[in-house]
Amino acid sequence: MLSPHVLGPVLRADVPVDPDAETARRWLREELADPIYHERPNLLQRAWEWILQQLAQAEQAIGGMDVRLAAVIVVAVLAVGVAVALLVTGPVRRARRDRRASVDVFGDDTRTAAELRASADAAAAQGRWADAVLDRFRAVLRSLEDRVVLDPRPGRTADEGAREAGVRLPSCAQDLARAARLFDDVCYGDADGRPEDDAWLREVDARVAATRPSQPQDDVAPHALAAPR
Repeated sequence: MLSPHVLGPVLRADVPVDPDAETARRWLREELADPIYHERPNLLQRAWEWILQQLAQAEQAIGGMDVRLAAVIVVAVLAVGVAVALLVTGPVRRARRDRRASVDVFGDDTRTAAELRASADAAAAQGRWADAVLDRFRAVLRSLEDRVVLDPRPGRTADEGAREAGVRLPSCAQDLARAARLFDDVCYGDADGRPEDDAWLREVDARVAATRPSQPQDDVAPHALAAPR
């Protein structure tokens, strides 16, 4: 997706689209000023040189063309150029997202599971889906603390809660891990909460509540660990 300040001159219907090559270069310089592009300087440099070459060739080719057709060609080259830059930096964005820390689930929030569910329901009724998703996941972990599946621990992150709960509820481990990623994505702003996310988390909450935890390994008697012969 192109950045808004790049697409702006293209999408405003009340402003004629008639960029010259220098304007196109300026748009690209503004777009590529984003620091994310410079995490891969070697690839970016080659992409930038290719873009300038294409703009130069387009400038020569459109010398005698109709103004509107020339504008379309310049904008098309611009769009392709930014798409190339995004392809270069896509892996960097994904890697940076994967390296980030998971979010503290509760902070100073002391609400009960029932209060968190009620808050999520109220947010969903108002169409505040991000708030609904966050409180719905909090309710899942709080209910696990109430059931002593998880020990109440300040500073627990979404990822930690999901992994620890998954050990005791192996049949729910995959859903809990996915729910933790959703919680982090919404917290970081990488994803918007959606109605389907809230509906899915309701199902996860119900499955977790209906699942009996496995016995902690430390509580298993030594003779119970040996397979009968």
